[in-house]
Amino acid sequence: MMGGASLNELTPERRLRRLELMITRRLDGLLHGSYLGLLPGPGSEPAGSREYQPGEDEVRRMDWSVTARTAVPHVRTVDADRELSTSVLVDATASMDFGTAEFEKRELAIAAVGAVGFLTTGAGNRLGAHVLTVDGVRRFPARGGRPHLLAILRTLVSAPRASAGGPPPLAAAVEGLNAATGRRGLMVVVSDFLDGLDEDGLGPAAPAWERPLRRLATRHQVLVVQVGDPREQELPDVGLLTLVDPETGRRREVPTASRRLRERYAAAAQQQQDTITAAVRRSGAAHLRLRTDRDWVADIVRHVRAQRRLASVSRIGGARG
Repeated sequence: MMGGASLNELTPERRLRRLELMITRRLDGLLHGSYLGLLPGPGSEPAGSREYQPGEDEVRRMDWSVTARTAVPHVRTVDADRELSTSVLVDATASMDFGTAEFEKRELAIAAVGAVGFLTTGAGNRLGAHVLTVDGVRRFPARGGRPHLLAILRTLVSAPRASAGGPPPLAAAVEGLNAATGRRGLMVVVSDFLDGLDEDGLGPAAPAWERPLRRLATRHQVLVVQVGDPREQELPDVGLLTLVDPETGRRREVPTASRRLRERYAAAAQQQQDTITAAVRRSGAAHLRLRTDRDWVADIVRHVRAQRRLASVSRIGGARG
């Protein structure tokens, strides 16, 4: 976890310093590893081929010559680029100012951006950011170096809490990220992804952000970082509870003593999560879930190691093919 006092209890500079130390110390092994970083890079140098995995590989990466020679579908594999361009879209709307565990979702989003930045910052690498707020999207052009990363984090750490209102939709922000980014690279979208769902997040309808996320993934590698809180998945038995929609300010009294209501809430929350998970999968993006009641650094480490294992297996399979 964060350790000690919550970041919100510290001055912006002390919060930033604590965040940097925690990330660099606990991710030290990853920071000094290969350039694969959070995801295997899109690469530019051919590294061989491996057998096609339905539902996992993109058809546009088919290696037709090997497929014809072996009569088994193969896809091309590539070595990661030595220079990486990363852009981060981070949700800073009112729904992120919520947390019932160690810290709020906003703090977790800032930590995720910091981890992305430190894992991808290196010689020749550049980082840009789009910050989605109730007033619109604030853009930071892609630049290299630690000072630029710290400037982005400082802005996020010191930003005032969002007020209730109608923020720009997440779908539009993803579209904007796609339009603003020309060079192929790594796109990271950090949000709770509660925006753009149909009423109550239920039903078969695809989230509004799925289509632009899918378009983004056709040009870039995309990592979805979904931040959440345990109380979004289940209600505690605390009697009559007043819930406030952070985006609209609407209030609702909920009798949490009702077991049936708590069970219905948990079932609806799970269906909502299933909707988000399925939409991310269909888009072709990698999916990293972080929660305010979990060790988010450990979750990132597990994700990176899993991605590197997959990349290693792909390279070995391509060499054998």
